[in-house]
Amino acid sequence: MTSLDPHLAQQIAAIAADAGRLAMDRWQTDFKRWEKSPGNPVCAVDLEVDAMLRVRLNDLLPDAGWLSEETIDNAARLQSDRIWVVDPIDGTRDYLRGRPGWAVSIALVEHGQPVFGVLDAPARGEVWTAEAGKGAWRNGQRLHTAERSELAGARVPADQLPKVDQDLTMVAKPNSIALRIAMVAAGEADLVATLRWGHEWDLAAAVLLAREAGTTVTDALGGALHFNTPAGEAFGVLATAPGIHAAAVDRLAERAAASVKR
Repeated sequence: MTSLDPHLAQQIAAIAADAGRLAMDRWQTDFKRWEKSPGNPVCAVDLEVDAMLRVRLNDLLPDAGWLSEETIDNAARLQSDRIWVVDPIDGTRDYLRGRPGWAVSIALVEHGQPVFGVLDAPARGEVWTAEAGKGAWRNGQRLHTAERSELAGARVPADQLPKVDQDLTMVAKPNSIALRIAMVAAGEADLVATLRWGHEWDLAAAVLLAREAGTTVTDALGGALHFNTPAGEAFGVLATAPGIHAAAVDRLAERAAASVKR
């Protein structure tokens, strides 16, 4: 993995900012919305942002592959050493509800791992960036994961908790999984877990942010995460303060094993 050209990093962040402005200009206005499948909402703005990003990012790196929530997948990306992994609006439910818990998510992945990531969250006034080996930042402030050694009391972005997890502490939950992972990177939460198959575009940029802030990040079973896989999916994510990761894997192991079978 080579160091990213600083000019390229600035260009990616600028494109993300333009995408964020486009989404923000349309937010809380009238636009077409529908469900791709039951419980899986999408809107016209998702597609507009996706189309803009594809043109702009392709112009920036014409040789890079493409994986996005709102573009039909093309297996040709598997032949690319570099690939854009994009969610034009992560947290569409919050976007549609007029809530601020959404972000434009862009990651540049090289050889299966993200090397640059940006979350542009204009409704929250936040820009999150990370570069492999160089740290993670929010609005110019360096991010550091909280230090925690006890799982009990760990802060989790959630609307409710299972009975078995009542010893954890709920904090405000944005709909965007990327922003929830970013909260761990920023020390505003201690644990984020999903126990289902999910898409790489939900994770790539946020996983780099978390790693660069000192978060331990794995799949739901505690295994390594890889990107630009044939299915473009991972089995969940577990992002925690380093001192509680092993305990979190142990607690979730039975539930994760029951969920991993398709």
